[in-house]
Amino acid sequence: MSDTTALPETVTPTGTDGIDAEVEQARKRYAARRPRTAALHERARQYLPGGNTRSVLYHPPFPLRIARAWDAMLQDADGHEYVDLLGEYSAGLYGHSHPVVVKAMTDALREGVSRGAHTRYEVDLAEAICGRFASIERVRFTNSGTEANLMALSVARAFTGRDRVMVCRGGYHGGLLTFKDGPSPVNAPYDVVMADYNDAPGARALLREHADSIACVLVEPMLGSSGCIPGEADFLAALSDAASQAGALLIFDEVMTSRTGAGGLQGRVGITPDLTTLGKYIGGGSSFGAFGGRADVMDLFDPARPDALPHAGTFNNNVASMAAGYAGLTRVYPPQVSERHTARGDALREKLTAACRSAGAPFCVSGVGSLLAIHPVAGPVRSPRDLAGADPRLRELLFLDLLELGYYIAPRGYMALSLELSPAQLAGFVDAVDEALRHRSCLWPQATPTPRQARAAAGTARRRAAAKG
Repeated sequence: MSDTTALPETVTPTGTDGIDAEVEQARKRYAARRPRTAALHERARQYLPGGNTRSVLYHPPFPLRIARAWDAMLQDADGHEYVDLLGEYSAGLYGHSHPVVVKAMTDALREGVSRGAHTRYEVDLAEAICGRFASIERVRFTNSGTEANLMALSVARAFTGRDRVMVCRGGYHGGLLTFKDGPSPVNAPYDVVMADYNDAPGARALLREHADSIACVLVEPMLGSSGCIPGEADFLAALSDAASQAGALLIFDEVMTSRTGAGGLQGRVGITPDLTTLGKYIGGGSSFGAFGGRADVMDLFDPARPDALPHAGTFNNNVASMAAGYAGLTRVYPPQVSERHTARGDALREKLTAACRSAGAPFCVSGVGSLLAIHPVAGPVRSPRDLAGADPRLRELLFLDLLELGYYIAPRGYMALSLELSPAQLAGFVDAVDEALRHRSCLWPQATPTPRQARAAAGTARRRAAAKG
């Protein structure tokens, strides 16, 4: 863990200026303790825009540079260690360099890296995926979740003969399909209709209004990058029913959520979409994406057909991703393990919620299973609108304070638990969140603690003192 586990003294805040001062102090502390990371950032800025080639990884004053990773641990370029709660934004489900996955990749690569032909590996993985997810009768592979969603939209438009796509505000379906604050300027040029997430009546009305032109509804059964906001059962059912009535296809983007239970989140909510997109962890840490679903839709790609749709991609069936995916899905994360891991994530969310309440902090925790996010709002959170009042400075302070305590989450508060996290590491994380929130309690109105809260605070302090040795 990080060599420093004590948080700095806080500045007594005076309104907004006080919070700004706290943020500035936290950034200066972060920078002072990471001179090698700072030097790498300055070097990167000479060749990469802003020193960055993956937007989500940036945070001020400069982003972490990880030098080594193992199990559920990270070490940065300056030697500080962190328990990894981020799990490579859900792609790192198996932890870092899981031996089963590494062996499968190594064995496949020894047989030949790029073969320019079919191999047995894509057959193994396709069979495992179709057996795992009830909605997928046929599947095709891509190199990312972004590609998978683009291809799913393309086949839906070809199948229905329509052009328009319905999405949700706050949705994220890849770098070219981002709708967090409305359509992104770099989006692919689809004609989109936007619904409000978890607004069942509104979604039905939109589908009725545009019934003749909508090819498909693309939706995350839990909004991921907008804050791990679960889709409510009546909303997802309304999308399914209304899309069917309109002759449109329902596409579930389960690039992130396919890990939440044996059959993905669609299995948990009991809805079978026409198409499903996958990615992230299923590649075992290698680049990966997939889209699949109804046989009559997917068979449009059958190359034996004279009217077959094209789908090229040099690395679609690369042996590293195929071998790692099959080993991970069948040996490391079989259905029974996925159920246990999902339950473990649900339990952690409840404990974090209790820690927020015990600390008297205006924070809440959302999510499903091993995907969760902590927000600087009292909650509940049902749609991105409920996060409009969240103070990004409080989110940044929590992120930086947790780094100093030896725990790594996304700057936006997102977490994706890996299998390698131990019960002790998760318990330590709950205590660290509790300590960080109490440490910043001067930033929000604080009621007099109840005896129970006082006992909880004392217990946390004892555990933290013991952990420091």
